[in-house]
Amino acid sequence: MQWIGLLLPVAIFLLFWLLAISSREGRAIGLTEGRLAGCPNKANCVCSEPDTRPESFIAPLQLPESVDSAEQVMPPLVALIEQAGGRVEIRSDLYLAAVFKSRFFGFVDDLEVRLDLAERQLHFRSASRVGHSDFGVNRKRVEQLQQKLAVASGSGSG
Repeated sequence: MQWIGLLLPVAIFLLFWLLAISSREGRAIGLTEGRLAGCPNKANCVCSEPDTRPESFIAPLQLPESVDSAEQVMPPLVALIEQAGGRVEIRSDLYLAAVFKSRFFGFVDDLEVRLDLAERQLHFRSASRVGHSDFGVNRKRVEQLQQKLAVASGSGSG
Protein backbone atom coordinates (compact mmCIF):
# COMPACT_ATOMS: atom_id res chain seq x y z
CA MET A 1 0.00 0.00 0.00
CA GLN A 2 2.88 2.43 0.64
CA TRP A 3 3.95 2.20 -2.99
CA ILE A 4 0.69 3.88 -4.03
CA GLY A 5 1.73 6.99 -2.09
CA LEU A 6 5.02 7.04 -4.00
CA LEU A 7 3.43 6.47 -7.40
CA LEU A 8 1.95 9.97 -7.81
CA PRO A 9 5.18 11.90 -7.07
CA VAL A 10 7.16 9.55 -9.33
CA ALA A 11 4.58 9.94 -12.11
CA ILE A 12 4.68 13.74 -11.78
CA PHE A 13 8.48 13.73 -11.83
CA LEU A 14 8.49 11.54 -14.97
CA LEU A 15 5.94 13.80 -16.66
CA PHE A 16 8.04 16.90 -16.00
CA TRP A 17 11.19 15.10 -17.13
CA LEU A 18 9.53 14.03 -20.40
CA LEU A 19 8.18 17.54 -21.02
CA ALA A 20 11.64 18.99 -20.41
CA ILE A 21 13.16 16.57 -22.90
CA SER A 22 10.52 17.47 -25.49
CA SER A 23 11.22 21.20 -24.96
CA ARG A 24 14.78 20.69 -26.22
CA GLU A 25 13.44 20.10 -29.73
CA GLY A 26 12.65 23.15 -31.81
CA ARG A 27 13.95 26.64 -32.20
CA ALA A 28 12.87 30.26 -32.05
CA ILE A 29 10.06 31.19 -34.43
CA GLY A 30 11.97 34.02 -36.11
CA LEU A 31 10.66 37.12 -37.83
CA THR A 32 7.45 37.15 -39.84
CA GLU A 33 7.20 40.09 -42.23
CA GLY A 34 9.91 41.83 -40.22
CA ARG A 35 8.20 41.43 -36.84
CA LEU A 36 8.27 39.04 -33.91
CA ALA A 37 5.50 36.45 -33.79
CA GLY A 38 2.63 37.00 -31.41
CA CYS A 39 2.04 34.79 -28.38
CA PRO A 40 -0.19 31.74 -28.40
CA ASN A 41 -3.10 31.65 -25.97
CA LYS A 42 -0.85 30.56 -23.10
CA ALA A 43 0.47 32.27 -19.98
CA ASN A 44 4.10 31.36 -20.75
CA CYS A 45 4.82 34.01 -23.38
CA VAL A 46 5.35 37.77 -23.54
CA CYS A 47 5.81 39.95 -26.60
CA SER A 48 6.21 43.69 -27.20
CA GLU A 49 4.82 43.88 -30.73
CA PRO A 50 1.74 46.18 -30.89
CA ASP A 51 -0.78 43.48 -31.90
CA THR A 52 0.00 41.25 -28.89
CA ARG A 53 -2.89 40.14 -26.65
CA PRO A 54 -3.07 42.45 -23.59
CA GLU A 55 -2.26 39.70 -21.07
CA SER A 56 0.91 38.79 -23.01
CA PHE A 57 2.03 42.34 -23.83
CA ILE A 58 5.23 43.80 -22.46
CA ALA A 59 6.37 47.27 -23.50
CA PRO A 60 9.33 47.55 -25.87
CA LEU A 61 12.49 49.20 -24.59
CA GLN A 62 12.78 52.78 -25.83
CA LEU A 63 16.40 53.56 -26.69
CA PRO A 64 17.99 57.00 -26.30
CA GLU A 65 18.22 59.40 -29.25
CA SER A 66 21.98 58.83 -29.36
CA VAL A 67 21.48 55.23 -30.53
CA ASP A 68 21.77 55.10 -34.30
CA SER A 69 23.38 51.73 -35.03
CA ALA A 70 22.98 48.07 -34.15
CA GLU A 71 26.58 47.99 -32.89
CA GLN A 72 25.58 50.26 -30.03
CA VAL A 73 22.89 47.82 -28.89
CA MET A 74 23.54 44.24 -29.96
CA PRO A 75 26.96 43.53 -28.36
CA PRO A 76 25.85 44.77 -24.91
CA LEU A 77 22.59 42.83 -25.31
CA VAL A 78 24.46 39.62 -26.16
CA ALA A 79 26.69 40.11 -23.11
CA LEU A 80 23.67 40.62 -20.83
CA ILE A 81 21.94 37.52 -22.21
CA GLU A 82 25.04 35.43 -21.63
CA GLN A 83 25.46 36.84 -18.10
CA ALA A 84 21.85 35.83 -17.41
CA GLY A 85 22.59 32.26 -18.46
CA GLY A 86 21.30 32.39 -22.03
CA ARG A 87 22.98 31.18 -25.18
CA VAL A 88 22.66 33.25 -28.37
CA GLU A 89 21.96 30.95 -31.30
CA ILE A 90 21.11 33.39 -34.10
CA ARG A 91 22.39 36.93 -34.48
CA SER A 92 22.10 39.49 -37.23
CA ASP A 93 22.26 43.29 -37.17
CA LEU A 94 18.60 43.71 -36.21
CA TYR A 95 17.57 40.35 -34.71
CA LEU A 96 18.79 37.76 -32.28
CA ALA A 97 17.47 34.52 -30.85
CA ALA A 98 18.70 32.97 -27.62
CA VAL A 99 17.74 30.00 -25.47
CA PHE A 100 17.51 29.70 -21.71
CA LYS A 101 17.24 26.43 -19.80
CA SER A 102 15.65 26.04 -16.39
CA ARG A 103 18.00 24.76 -13.72
CA PHE A 104 16.16 21.71 -12.46
CA PHE A 105 14.52 19.95 -15.39
CA GLY A 106 16.16 21.86 -18.23
CA PHE A 107 12.98 23.30 -19.79
CA VAL A 108 13.87 25.47 -22.78
CA ASP A 109 12.58 29.01 -23.32
CA ASP A 110 13.19 31.05 -26.47
CA LEU A 111 14.08 34.73 -26.28
CA GLU A 112 13.91 36.79 -29.46
CA VAL A 113 14.83 40.45 -29.83
CA ARG A 114 14.18 42.76 -32.78
CA LEU A 115 15.90 46.13 -33.09
CA ASP A 116 13.82 48.86 -34.73
CA LEU A 117 16.31 51.67 -35.42
CA ALA A 118 13.69 53.94 -37.02
CA GLU A 119 11.64 53.97 -33.79
CA ARG A 120 14.69 53.45 -31.54
CA GLN A 121 13.02 50.48 -29.87
CA LEU A 122 13.97 46.97 -28.90
CA HIS A 123 11.11 44.52 -29.21
CA PHE A 124 11.15 41.32 -27.17
CA ARG A 125 9.43 37.94 -27.35
CA SER A 126 10.13 35.35 -24.68
CA ALA A 127 8.23 32.06 -24.59
CA SER A 128 8.40 28.58 -23.14
CA ARG A 129 8.45 25.81 -25.73
CA VAL A 130 6.14 23.51 -23.76
CA GLY A 131 3.49 23.78 -21.09
CA HIS A 132 0.99 26.49 -20.32
CA SER A 133 2.34 28.49 -17.39
CA ASP A 134 5.86 29.57 -16.52
CA PHE A 135 5.10 31.33 -13.21
CA GLY A 136 6.08 34.65 -14.80
CA VAL A 137 9.65 33.61 -15.66
CA ASN A 138 9.60 34.94 -19.24
CA ARG A 139 8.14 38.31 -18.21
CA LYS A 140 10.72 38.67 -15.41
CA ARG A 141 13.54 37.75 -17.79
CA VAL A 142 12.55 40.43 -20.30
CA GLU A 143 12.02 43.06 -17.58
CA GLN A 144 15.46 42.35 -16.10
CA LEU A 145 17.16 42.51 -19.50
CA GLN A 146 15.36 45.76 -20.29
CA GLN A 147 16.41 47.32 -16.98
CA LYS A 148 20.04 46.31 -17.38
CA LEU A 149 20.17 47.38 -21.02
CA ALA A 150 18.53 50.72 -20.21
CA VAL A 151 21.27 51.40 -17.67
CA ALA A 152 24.00 50.26 -20.10
CA SER A 153 22.64 52.36 -22.98
CA GLY A 154 21.97 55.41 -20.84
CA SER A 155 18.26 55.54 -21.62
CA GLY A 156 17.29 55.58 -17.96
CA SER A 157 13.89 54.06 -18.79
CA GLY A 158 12.64 50.53 -18.28
